Amino acid sequence: MSEKIVETGQVSSATTDAVDRALVRAFLAEREHHEHSEEQLLAWKNRIKQLLEQQNAVLVAHYYTDPLIQSLAEETGGCVSDSLEMARFGAQHKAETLIVAGVKFMGETAKILTPDKRVLMPTLEATCSLDIGCPIDEFSAFCDAHPDRTVVVYANTSAAVKARADWVVTSSIALDVVDHLDSQGEKILWAPDKHLGGYVQRETGADVLLWDGSCIVHEEFKAKGVADLKALYPEALVLVHPESPVAVVELADVVGSTSQLINAAKNSPNKQFIVATDQGIFYKMQQLCPDKEFIVAPTAGAGATCRSCANCPWMAMNALENLCAVLEPGGAEGHEIFVDPELGKRAMKPLQRMLDFRKPLD
Repeated sequence: MSEKIVETGQVSSATTDAVDRALVRAFLAEREHHEHSEEQLLAWKNRIKQLLEQQNAVLVAHYYTDPLIQSLAEETGGCVSDSLEMARFGAQHKAETLIVAGVKFMGETAKILTPDKRVLMPTLEATCSLDIGCPIDEFSAFCDAHPDRTVVVYANTSAAVKARADWVVTSSIALDVVDHLDSQGEKILWAPDKHLGGYVQRETGADVLLWDGSCIVHEEFKAKGVADLKALYPEALVLVHPESPVAVVELADVVGSTSQLINAAKNSPNKQFIVATDQGIFYKMQQLCPDKEFIVAPTAGAGATCRSCANCPWMAMNALENLCAVLEPGGAEGHEIFVDPELGKRAMKPLQRMLDFRKPLD
């Protein structure tokens, strides 16, 4: 086993400013979504169902989106899942149009995998701090400085960053992929989430060089808050997403992707769970385990006005209102995902490796 190497790539202040500006836009957009009546919400749901059928379209939604969006996807034969299964579902479905409820990199991934399909999103403003924090120019320079390393990037990245990579992974297969590459004697350059990359490095013992990026939601979970909750609920199982800080991960009974955490809740005999990931996941957990209690892990520190703010503001920008609007005649303008064909072909190679990974490898 080679000596472990963990270094940090540098993110410029300009990149940090870009994340901050995008976060402010998301916050303002979220505040604009005022309360609607039950009649209005039902009217939008019924109209969306009609429009999906008329346009031979299917709704693909992430676990972190609004429960109303998730239930609608289920009711219409769509998909509610993590980003890996979203990609697989969209690529295999016969629909001519994919409606992706999530964040922009998910729409780009769908377009790369199915370039002949129309891919629409309720809003193209829904982005991700990991994506914004890994701009292609800076990332390419980082890769060029370490040409001896296999480039593995998290799915939460732009099409351009994916095109620069050798492998794309989601949190559900990151450990297995890096373990496989390590067994082949390869050294890894990992981007963009330093917490997930650090977790993978610790678990596999691989030689990993880390980019300095993080998720604005998961980075805010507090180890002391989780420990305090565990003292209040001693029988509760602690479920943690590996994008969380190492001090939080070390308190976990189960560390895993969204789908892995859902399966842990479903299959465990425990009746209480402390969950350190976006609160959107509670819809599926409670649906599958109606007799169990799920407690959101704290993100707030002393003096905060909320115990936990574990909601991605960009995921929250997906709503029935803008989902309906994008399906109405003329509503797709400004909501369709486009990826340069040549860039898409390059990005397709590491994405296909991700999708094929469970198959026998050469």
